[in-house]
Formats: sequence, structure tokens, C-alpha cells
Amino acid sequence: MPASPLPGKVLVTGSAGFIGFHLTRLLLDEGWTVLGYDGMTPYYDVTLKRRRNQMLLQHPNFRVVEAMLEDAESLDNAADAFEPDIILHLAAQAGVRYSLEEPKAYIESNVIGTFHVMEVARRHSVKHLLMASTSSVYGGNEEMPFLETDKADLPLTIYAATKKAAEAMGHSYAHLWNLPVTMFRFFTVYGPWGRPDMALYKFVDAILNGRPIDLYNNGCLYRDFTYVTDLVRGIRLLIDAIPEKPPRPADVDPGDSLSPVAPFRVVNIGNGEKTSLLNFVAAIEASLGVKAVRNLMPMQKGDVEATWADSSLLSRLTGFRPNTDVGEGVAKFVAWYRDYYGK
Repeated sequence: MPASPLPGKVLVTGSAGFIGFHLTRLLLDEGWTVLGYDGMTPYYDVTLKRRRNQMLLQHPNFRVVEAMLEDAESLDNAADAFEPDIILHLAAQAGVRYSLEEPKAYIESNVIGTFHVMEVARRHSVKHLLMASTSSVYGGNEEMPFLETDKADLPLTIYAATKKAAEAMGHSYAHLWNLPVTMFRFFTVYGPWGRPDMALYKFVDAILNGRPIDLYNNGCLYRDFTYVTDLVRGIRLLIDAIPEKPPRPADVDPGDSLSPVAPFRVVNIGNGEKTSLLNFVAAIEASLGVKAVRNLMPMQKGDVEATWADSSLLSRLTGFRPNTDVGEGVAKFVAWYRDYYGK
């Protein structure tokens, strides 16, 4: 495990988002100075984003710029005034299903917005650019657990395609400008302060309000559920694992996704377990003390039956492996939800 550097200045895009909020809190607790950059888009309840933002603003080492990634001038001005050492790019148009309805939003945010972030990283010669990707890039792959060295050329949605495009652009910037870039692929992230469009949030809300829950593919789905504090701990540790271009292509270790021609790497951050959706629902029912009314549905367009991460590379690089039990993580979300909504 690499030695941790002294805290410096970090630009976090999407700081008011679910993952960005938890990551920013962790960095501030460690003594980093953080500039948040968030568009406060209305994809889901902006009130939730503003509550997260208000909590972050209580810390003296945090300030935020509210603007869109597509607004290159605002992003440039914010970065030029702040002069970041590290950039953590989390902002994106999220949601697999929404990409079927509004694909243009994904191109604008996830491709054009990411290009603007990479330009900032290049101009400021940051020590490390870390950018969020997704397990969705594995697309039609059927061999599991997913390895970073597996091909990921069969995206099933525009969301996945834009994230794969961001990975490809990141590699080109790493090669052209010797810019260290790490892409981290999220799996199914859950936990307190989660997004209302995510399964756990929707299921808890429906069950407590007496509505049925929709289980696609008749509930025969499997996901690598990753608790949010495990995820952000993994991201934090990856800051220190700065990729370096190998002296020769043949010098890349087997099993490492390090590029043979650039300081670029892809890393899975997942719990390393394949959990059935039905068992996930059972954990929710146990935490709530209420049985769900189940509405069995056919498979959704663009969805996949299973995701499952091999997290051994993360462990090799950082000495850390996510390990929060699903039952424990769900109980923590339920406790937060009841407190937040007074239910």
C-alpha cells in the first residue's frame, strides 16, 4: 500500500451528489481543502442535494461553485482560482433507465463535460485525475466476476456508452500529456443519502407507503451491492496509487489494467459478491419489519441479469477491499431514511 501524501487541494465534481457528498466529507475529515463543483440538476429532488451541500458548507475547508460541466468558462475560472492538486470527477448524468428517454443529456454531461474536466487537468498538470466509470461498461459480458482486463466493447445503453467513451478519452489524455489517470468502475452503490431513483430508496419508500415494488426479470437479478462508505474509502486510497507509464509494454504485471503506453489504469470498486435481488429485498423487509407486495415484471430494455466485481486489483493497489454486509448496509440506510423523513 502506497504512503499517503500530505493533504492538498482537491476539485470534486458532483460534490452534492450521493457519492460526491460522502467522498467530500471523508476528504474534509482528513484535512484536505475541497472545491466542490455541482450543477444541482433537477434529475432528482434538488432539496436532497442542497441538504447535502449545506452540511458540507459547515466545514471551513470547503466551498462550492454551482455551474454545469458543459459551461467550460465557469469550470475554467473555478479551477484557475483554486489551482487543484488532484481532480476527482464524479459529476455525470446518472441512471441507466433515464438514458432511454433523454440520451442527449448523457452526451452533454458525460462526454462534453468530461472533456472539459480533462482539459482543466491538462492545463493545471494535476498530480492525479480520477474519474468515475461504471460496471455498466461490461455490458454484454457474461463471464464473471468482471475483471478490469476483460473487454468492455458491448455497451447496452447510451449511459454505458458515454462512460466507456470517457474511459477512452482518459486514456488518450494520459498518453498525449503524460497525465496520470485512474478510472474507477462503480457497481451497485447504496447507503444513506442515496438517490431517490435507486432501487433501495424506491423499495423502502414503496413498502412504507403500502405500494408494491417492481421486480424486473421476475426478481431473478444479481448485483454486486457496494456500501457507499466502502466505495469512497476505495476512491480515497486510489488517490495515492498514481499510475506510471511502464518503461516497456512487457513490464505490465499480469492482472493489472495499467496501460502499456500511458499512465492510465482502470479499477473495479465492488464488494466482490453476487447477491440476488430477492435476498436484497429480504434484507429490506427485515430492517423495516414489513413485508413487501411484489410486482413481478419482465426484463427491462438495456438491463443485465448480473454484475459481479473482481476487486483483487483494488486490494493489490491499496490494501483495501469493500466488505460491508448487505444486511448491515441496508439497516443503516433504513435508519437514515426514517430519521430524514420522520417515518
